[in-house]
Amino acid sequence: MTVVDFGVELHATPEQAWAVVSDPHNLPQWDRHIASVEGVPPGGLRAGVRYVTVMSFVGIRARIRCHVLEWEPPLRTVVRLTGVIQATVSTTLTRLSPDRCWLEHRVDYRFRGGPLGGFAARSLRLVGGPQLALRHGTLAQKRQIEVRAPR
Repeated sequence: MTVVDFGVELHATPEQAWAVVSDPHNLPQWDRHIASVEGVPPGGLRAGVRYVTVMSFVGIRARIRCHVLEWEPPLRTVVRLTGVIQATVSTTLTRLSPDRCWLEHRVDYRFRGGPLGGFAARSLRLVGGPQLALRHGTLAQKRQIEVRAPR
């Protein structure tokens, strides 16, 4: 397993940040390889919920099954991914002051063998690698959160 993590300070409360980061429908806004999200229940996520993220690498689509393992609003969630990538994604929000918090993502992952897993791994390396992809996605979340958070 490989581990990447990235954190950033937000000008928002954990509750304001949670409203954005806990909604998987936002995923395509943060990662251009995510084409869509399917199967999220109308009431949103909670521990035990399963949904699917559809990823696209140079026109080749892969379905990633997602299983919410932990759900502790507005502070922490852990989601397991299975498919061409096997991963555990942990998201944590820590209050720093009344109107600021720290957002951190940790991803433990490996790509599965076979042609599609190898292709996905090479595609990720071409765009700068997993650390850069996580940084880019987290900063996109920061922008979305801070636009929505009242000042």
